[in-house]
This record gives sequence, C-alpha cells and structure tokens, in this order.
Amino acid sequence: MDFNFSREQEMLRKSAAEFLKKEYPFETVKELEDSKEGYSSRAWKKAAKLEWMGICFPEEYGGLGSPFSDLLIILEEMGKQAVPGPFFSTVVECGLLIMEGGTEDQKSNLLEQIAMGKLIMSLARYEANADYDVESISVVAEPHEKGICLNGTKLFANDANIANKLIVLAMAESGPTCFIVDSNIEGIQISKMPSIAHENSCEVVFENVVISLENQLGETGKGRELFDRIFQKMVIAKCAEMIGGCATALEITADYAKTRVQYGAPIGANQAIQHYLADMKLNYDACINFFYTTAWKIDQAEDASKEVSALKAMLNQSYNFITDRAVQIFGGVGTTREFNIGHFFQHAKASELTLGDTEYHYERVAQALGL
Repeated sequence: MDFNFSREQEMLRKSAAEFLKKEYPFETVKELEDSKEGYSSRAWKKAAKLEWMGICFPEEYGGLGSPFSDLLIILEEMGKQAVPGPFFSTVVECGLLIMEGGTEDQKSNLLEQIAMGKLIMSLARYEANADYDVESISVVAEPHEKGICLNGTKLFANDANIANKLIVLAMAESGPTCFIVDSNIEGIQISKMPSIAHENSCEVVFENVVISLENQLGETGKGRELFDRIFQKMVIAKCAEMIGGCATALEITADYAKTRVQYGAPIGANQAIQHYLADMKLNYDACINFFYTTAWKIDQAEDASKEVSALKAMLNQSYNFITDRAVQIFGGVGTTREFNIGHFFQHAKASELTLGDTEYHYERVAQALGL
C-alpha cells in the first residue's frame, strides 16, 4: 500500500497550482462570481488545452485515461482558490454519468466534446424539497408521439445558465430515468438563483419539453442505480474541493494572525488564538489523511462506500469549524467578501449541502454497518 504521489502527479499538482493562482486571483474570483456568466471562458479554454477536462476519461473517448486521483489533485487545487466555473458540474457530475450509463455513441460524442472544452453541461437533479433520494422527484417524463415529454421544475442546477446540455433526472412510468436535453430547446426556462456562496445555481423549468428516446441516458427506470454506481466518486471529488478550501482558510488565517497587530503585538501571540489555530490544524490533518486513504481505495477499485460517507460527514463539520474559527480570528470583517476568508466561510456552508449533508452521510454509514 503506497500513498505517495508519483513524480508525474507532483508535477501535475505544481502546474495546476501555478495556473490557478495566475488565472484566479481572489479579486478575479469575486468579479466572476458577480458576473452574469459566473465563469471565465478564456480560462476554461486554457484549461482544456492543458487536457484537464478529459483527464479521467478513457483515451478512446478523447481523454487521457489517467488515474482518478489525478482529477482529485486538480480539484483540490481548485478548492484552494475557490475557483468558480462549470468544471465540477461538467466533468465530474455529467462526465461520470455519461461514462457509466451512456451508449457508445453518447460517450464518443459527448465525452470528446467535454475533453476538448467545447461542451458545458449541468446536472438537473434536485427539486424544492432538496431531497437526495431520487425516488422523491416530481419532474415527470411522459410518453409522447415523438419520444418523451418533460414537465416540472428543477432547482440548484449549477451552471445551467451557461450549459449547452443538461442531464435531467425525471420520473418515468417505470421509475427514475436520466435524459440528456439541449438547454436551448423549446419549453425550457433557466434563471439564476441567489446562493450563499455566489455559485451559478439555477432554476430550470420544463414546460412540455419534447425530446427523442435517443436522448435517454442509461436504462429506463434505473436512474437510482446509475447514480449509486458513481456516487462514491462524485462525493470524494467534492471532498477534494473542500480539502483545498480548508488548506487555504488555515493558511490565510495563520498569516493574518502573524501580521495583525493589536496593543503592540501580533494577535497570534495570544494563547487563545494559538489554541484556535491548533484546533483548526488538527481538524485539517485528520481530514486530509482520511481523504488520501479513501482516494487510494477508490483508485484501486475497492468499495469505499462507508469511508466516503464518513469522510464527507467529517469534512462537512471540519470545513465549517475551520472557517468559523477563522472568522472569529479575523473578527466580524471575516464574514464579508472584503476579506478572502469570507469566500471560504460561505463555501463551507454551500459544500456541506452538496451531495449529502452530515446527517444524510451518517445515516449511510449506519446502514452500511447494519445499525
């Protein structure tokens, strides 16, 4: 069992960090978050030239065929810069769904376009109840003379406003089923929603949207099983972003404690501040060690369902703890966007609710243990 990164992976991490720091300084991140599009098309094209979009796709579909851990390295570095954009929604969520459930034509066409940076996708899964259980969805997919007719409303579809295509989870006659839908087709209305972390979160309304049966993704009525097969990878990919966010929150808070002077001395000289920073570091160290152990199991194609859920629950709490303590060290200004720590304070709460909150994942761990 070797948890060490290869020389190539260390080079990937270094180049990713350099690229992201150059393209996404925090002032640029703020501007992008406030923009209508919510991302930089210029930086997106540059990332495509670096072959990031297809890094974990098989070579026959235009990718590099690299280990899944290489994708996690990129996502961790993205988390450190709080990078806005459709990378997670396109590559991780939709890309993995297509890899797992797509036909050969869908894989050849869509994955290659994603790898080239020519296709942005959004996953339209959640609804007003924000339930993670796919059995509770209310968007319906009814038979139509031309194929399938979709009706209903999806919420929290990240990057739907800039997506070329959506993957929609709807309730068909035989159960939950996924469909690939062009975002500009007649009957679709997409609007941005306010969000705590200024993400590109959208509402998507389907009103008599007709698509052909060729646009079905996976087997009819097997949407739940399709999501279950890739759930571990989707969750640990989000954990990679969260680990990166924890690292930067700890770093900039430690720097602030060293340089913020009160009563003639840095505030870091106060024992209470030192205890806060020590607790933050302990939480981070525990999470990152658990993260890499779990990532190794997934790279080895081992079942890591219990570990992934335990990790997500742990990170939900630790990311919030680290950024909460950081805000206390910064004072009230830490909650604002004037200081960079505010980004991570907001992202911690948004990440907690993405792909399962703490209670949801503790329940999954209990079920896996037969409790």
